[in-house]
Amino acid sequence: MLSKLQKVKLKLFGNPWGWKGNYATWAEAQQQASGYDDDAILNKVKDALLKVKSGEAVYERDSVLFNEIDYSWPLLSALMWIAAQEKGNLSLIDFGGSLGSSYFQNKAFLKDLNEVAWNIVEQEKFVRCGKQYFESEHLKFYESIDACVKFNSVSTLISSSTIQYIEKPFDMLDSMIKHKFKYIAFDLIPIWNKPNRITVQTVPPNIYEASYPCWILNENDFLNRFDQSYTLISSFKAAHTIYVDGNPLPYKGYLFKLK
Repeated sequence: MLSKLQKVKLKLFGNPWGWKGNYATWAEAQQQASGYDDDAILNKVKDALLKVKSGEAVYERDSVLFNEIDYSWPLLSALMWIAAQEKGNLSLIDFGGSLGSSYFQNKAFLKDLNEVAWNIVEQEKFVRCGKQYFESEHLKFYESIDACVKFNSVSTLISSSTIQYIEKPFDMLDSMIKHKFKYIAFDLIPIWNKPNRITVQTVPPNIYEASYPCWILNENDFLNRFDQSYTLISSFKAAHTIYVDGNPLPYKGYLFKLK
């Protein structure tokens, strides 16, 4: 909940949070952003997910706990469709998957599959924490895609609300495509038909104090990356909407299959 002071500021000065600005370079956006405390965010996410793991809470998103799971039904449908293609097996990389938020979110639907191998690729600190507190028979943590595929046969890559926070997102997309995963699914991407744009996202303080650069991607540029090697199975509006300069922009998601 917002504090009384925060509500007063909101009335006086308007909403200071969301996605704003149009920066020429990532470095320029970084100069305008306050940054964030890696350790504080990690600990907040860890504490929240430990409560989900122990059954004290039902669902976590961005370190905030909920009493009811807010499913991303299109992404979950994509995962179930992939599992059906793979005879009830789901072996995937969750790129930027935090400490397992999506795994725990969808666990009730995964438990009846023949085999589940959920491999998270994350920053070093998250990987260390994940291995210590959350790793299991079905949930593993790695610092890179290459490190994961070295030890695992993976058919699928998913990424939710991640690619837009990478300085060179199209280079990362090219790297993903070169691995020739059979399926690639994205969720929660801010995308539109305007030129690619670098903004600064300011997070509401009831989640955590932070602001950082974030891309709004051009949809044609994004889709053209996949044209040669992948077939677009589905595109969808995701459940959440962001506000760019105060204007609503629904997140989108995509499911691709290797040609």
